[in-house]
This record gives sequence, C-alpha cells and structure tokens, in this order.
Amino acid sequence: MSAQPAPDVPHSDETTTRRIDVGLVRHLVAEQFPQWADLPVRPVEVGGWDNRTFHLGDEMTVRLPSGEGYVLQVAKEQRWLPVLGRRLPLEIPVPLAQGRPGAGYPYSWSVYRWIDGHTARPERIDDLTRFATDLAAFLRSLRAVDATGGPAAGGHSAWRGGPLSTYDAETRAAIKTHRDRLPVDAVTAIWQDALDATWAGPPVWFHGDVAYANLLVRDGRLAAVIDFGCCGVGDPACDTVIAWTLLHGASRAAFRDAVDVDAATWKRGRGWALWKALITLDGPDPAGARRVIDELLGEQR
Repeated sequence: MSAQPAPDVPHSDETTTRRIDVGLVRHLVAEQFPQWADLPVRPVEVGGWDNRTFHLGDEMTVRLPSGEGYVLQVAKEQRWLPVLGRRLPLEIPVPLAQGRPGAGYPYSWSVYRWIDGHTARPERIDDLTRFATDLAAFLRSLRAVDATGGPAAGGHSAWRGGPLSTYDAETRAAIKTHRDRLPVDAVTAIWQDALDATWAGPPVWFHGDVAYANLLVRDGRLAAVIDFGCCGVGDPACDTVIAWTLLHGASRAAFRDAVDVDAATWKRGRGWALWKALITLDGPDPAGARRVIDELLGEQR
C-alpha cells in the first residue's frame, strides 16, 4: 500500500525537494549571510528526507525543510534547542542562524554548528548494551527538562508525543493490506494493547525520532543526538521505538531498565514501532520493516 499522511501530519513536497541542491544553498547563503559566502557547500553523507542537509565549510551545516509541513520545525528548533542543549548530557544541534525564503525556495531554513560523528549503525558501536544505557540516560535527562511552555504534540511532530489513535485507521488498513504476509491476530493484538495502554502522565519533553540515523557515535560510543524536528512536549512513548529497531536481547533489556518507563508506556512504544514497520513494508527496506515486526511478535510470546 502507499501510506497516506494523516491529517495535519508533515510530508515532503516533491517539487520543492527536487530543487534543493548545492546551487540553491550557495545562493541562499551568499544572499543572506555574505560572511559565509566563500565557504564550500556539499551534501552530507545522510541528507534526510523531511529536511535536506548540507555542509557549509567544515564547521557548519545548512538544513532546509523539504515541504511546508516541516516549516514549523525551524522556529521550534531555533527556540528550544539552546534551552535543551544546556541541560542534556550529550551534544545536540546548536542553531547559529535562521534563513528566510529566497531564490525561489519558499520556506525558512537554518544554519547549525556541525557535530562530528557517524550514524549509529551496529557495526560502528563497540558495546551495544553500553550504548543502550547511555541513550536511556539521555532520554531520562530530556524528560527531566522543564516542559513549561514547550510545544505540545501536533502536526509539527507528526503527532509523535500525541495519541497513538491518530494512526489507528492507517495501521489497521496496513494490517489488512498485508494480511497474507502477517499473523493478523497476533499483530492486531499488539496494536490493540498499545491503544488500550492510554497515557495519563504529565507532559514531558520527547525527541520524536530516536532512530539510528539521528544518533551519532565517536570511537564506538554514543556521542550526540541530532534532528529534533519532531520534538515536543507530551507522551514519551515514541522515544522507546529504538528498542525494536536497533536493540535486541541484553541491550534491549538494559535499555528498558535504564530508560525507566512504566509498562503502559512500553506498550505504547511497541505500538509506535509496529505502526512505522507496517506502513513501510512496501518501502525501500521491507526486510528491515519485517524484522521489526518479528521482534515485536517474539517479545509478545
């Protein structure tokens, strides 16, 4: 199936995305920040889809939303990343400037300080259990930051941090579409358990997209967390999805102990992981999506 965005959920504009290239970035920088006009611009190794990212010299990056739905994330990150960064144990992006529309590009955009590191693929991690506990400590620290005035979950966060029921119809449609490839009753039971595990706690900060591509390692250890575009204040269950997408066995158990969430939050996290895996079964990495589903089914037994 081709997954359709839920109402008010950000999605990329293909026309805009095709126009975001090195030439555009050079033009925008030269026009709006002439002090950096002589710096070279080149794509980063993992440029992203929601936003496109480019090196600006050796010490900065430029990040441009790929669709209108992501524009609210620009001002959000500019406002809140400096606040969060002072209170977290790992590096996170530091905004240096905010750009405006120009050269035919219709959205606001950002310049950030470059963070050195490599995406957290398993082969780059020396000790996955230590990695899991370091990540859990970061997420606990994030939840502990004062949430007063923070951005409530909504379209800007793709409803991460909000009610899982936002994606109920989409998830059940995906189960039906793939019923010949899935144990329908078992998968539906995981989803229903997640829906029934309602959240009633105080709103806390969440990252919203804790995926290996947004976690950077140096010398085999977790060093930084990037891409806070889906961050906000609400239910932190979405931040546990990494337990099934990257962790397993002892590392998953260590993460669950260290991240310190209750059983209901863990169930909702399973729901978030299931939703994403189901809607990407026909995507570019169907084997990865199926592996996540199998991990969830194995834990259910």
